Amino acid sequence: QVQLVESGGGLVQAGGSLRLSCAASGRTFSIVAVGWFRQAPGKEREFVAAINWSGGLTDYADSVKGRFTISKDNAKNTVYLQMNSLKAEDTAVYYCAAARWRLSRAANEYDYWGQGTQVTVSS
Repeated sequence: QVQLVESGGGLVQAGGSLRLSCAASGRTFSIVAVGWFRQAPGKEREFVAAINWSGGLTDYADSVKGRFTISKDNAKNTVYLQMNSLKAEDTAVYYCAAARWRLSRAANEYDYWGQGTQVTVSS
């Protein structure tokens, strides 16, 4: 099993920045990729960004490309999501998830999920 714990959410004004963290523990050797997803009230969960476990490959949703950066600290088994130039439409619960097979934009290809952290952007 893999455990994922997110942190770093909060309330920020539009144009501001936040950094989310996702700390992985347990059988981390089984992880191939970590993704960030978000879900706003009344909307489906959507892909935000992903990184392979070695850290060499990343992918971003078009809506966040150029504003968000995903990175990984191998020593800490932690994945970060740096979010800059935040917009009101970025408001959502953000989840990190770990995949055992491949980096993907599809939520159903991720096997382990964190509890989520709320990000609220005021306009």
